[in-house]
Amino acid sequence: MSTSKAVDSSLEDAGIPGQRFLRDALTSCTDPLKAIEEFQLQNGILLPSLRPMLPLLDLHGVRRLDFHTSVLEELREKLIAHINEIGQREGREKERKLKDLLAKSFPFVRVKGLRPVVMCILRNTPHIDDKYLKVLVRDRELYSDTDTEVKRQIWKDNQSLFGDEVSPLLSQYIREKDNILFDHQNLTNLFFNPSPKVRRQGEVVQKLAHMIGNSVKLYDMVLQFLRTLFLRTRNIHYCTLRAELLMALHDLEVQDIISVDPCHKFTWCLDACIREKNVDIKRSRELQGFLDSVKRGQEQVLGDLSMTLCDPYAINFLATSAIKILQHLIHVEGLPRDNTILTLLLRMLALGLSAWVMIDSQDFKEPKLDSQIVTKFLPALMSLMVDDQVRQMHTKLPPDERETAITVIEHAGPPPDACEAYVQESPVASILMLYYTLSAARQKDRVGLLRVMTILNSCTEGRAYEDPFLHSMVSLLIHMQDEFGTEDFCTGIFDEFLFTAVNKDNVLRHMLKLLWYIHPKLSPTRLQMLVKTLQPTVQHSESVHKLYEMLVEKIGTTDEPIIDQVSELDHLDSPLMSVPTPAPYH
Repeated sequence: MSTSKAVDSSLEDAGIPGQRFLRDALTSCTDPLKAIEEFQLQNGILLPSLRPMLPLLDLHGVRRLDFHTSVLEELREKLIAHINEIGQREGREKERKLKDLLAKSFPFVRVKGLRPVVMCILRNTPHIDDKYLKVLVRDRELYSDTDTEVKRQIWKDNQSLFGDEVSPLLSQYIREKDNILFDHQNLTNLFFNPSPKVRRQGEVVQKLAHMIGNSVKLYDMVLQFLRTLFLRTRNIHYCTLRAELLMALHDLEVQDIISVDPCHKFTWCLDACIREKNVDIKRSRELQGFLDSVKRGQEQVLGDLSMTLCDPYAINFLATSAIKILQHLIHVEGLPRDNTILTLLLRMLALGLSAWVMIDSQDFKEPKLDSQIVTKFLPALMSLMVDDQVRQMHTKLPPDERETAITVIEHAGPPPDACEAYVQESPVASILMLYYTLSAARQKDRVGLLRVMTILNSCTEGRAYEDPFLHSMVSLLIHMQDEFGTEDFCTGIFDEFLFTAVNKDNVLRHMLKLLWYIHPKLSPTRLQMLVKTLQPTVQHSESVHKLYEMLVEKIGTTDEPIIDQVSELDHLDSPLMSVPTPAPYH
């Protein structure tokens, strides 16, 4: 049905003459002018005191249409304000009035000038009859003009339509996270910098919270979308969104939802720890209490708790806090197994790192932390930390006492065997080793960094090549760019670590970002080899190709001979061409 026919039908349904009535009157009358005048008198503004003014407006060139339109707009705004006032009331009288108004006004919903009034009534009606909702769903234009408050009532019984609305927001959220992780131009835009409060003020989180309102059913739908997408893609950003959405609803005090989400108190407590960058005794007891209170028959809650702990911001906090505690234990000569907070952090790390397997298998059991992680791996890691601390202290001695320091630096051996053995088997050990690596890079301890670099590619499930770690690592290496002037440092960073996974799209992007900043420090031979090796293939994404082209252009402005040699290389000469396409990395 065309718009004009729909409007005409709406008017006639409400008992008001429309286009068809006027057309019939003009075709059957003897005096068309008189027929038009009668139509105006019958359907104009029925206010006797106004009629003498109409000829005066005619003399001033004011069209009747413009006059009636201005009156309509004024009355519409007053009516909308009155309806909103009714909507603020409580009780059955409010619902009865709105129901009567809706029944009288809904026939005009296709009249654009009157549609805002109808939509206002719908927005203020707590429970809309299905007969009205069905009309809105069937008409795309009406659905687009419908307020979110009304759409919520449509979405409750139409999951696919709700999914269509939510899907673009989820895709936008993932793009925004990836843009931060792969941003090669802004070194201050670090992934872990924003506080939890700032992160959940983001556009997508706020839009989702508004779409959900206080509807538990819509909230459950979003959580199901996030679980499904996490299972399908293994993308940990969906875990972040799960936590941020719950805390955004907490900020909005949506009691209908936060009072029924069993993860609310746990997530709230963890959020406070992340915000304060600390776990004190009180918080640790609360967190442990939540984990211990999961009762038989309610084990499925562990699935959502594991998603909350799989959030990279939670992993970052837990691992960073664990490394700080180990450093404290070194100073006080304490044992890891005696520290209850450390044990809790490792327990939560183990639960978070098992999230995907737990949800995929539907076997909701908290993974048991291997006791040897505490009794063997952590002491080995602490001995490594002690070695690095002693060596750094020696470098600060007066010049005449540095002979010992030089000996220590030159003879810094590989990490203890237990370190490499456990990172190959345990996700918890892998994460702790990765975060100690970041600690060494943050201290600009080149020797300590090179020692652990030799075992990072052994980390279980390729965790050393996940984006949050590589993003942080590359950002720290950029601040050590002078070290890339030495071949041993390049060998440790590139040959022994990054090159082992260069066939992965994300690793190549991080390497290109690193090269963007440190290329002036590299020797011509190393730079030539890197530019050749990092040349993307047809299997790589368009963004990788674009970044590579920009990098080559950037290097060309400072090192023309190198680029001349690289440009002569045939595309098929790229060493990546001989590498089989890797399976999707998760």
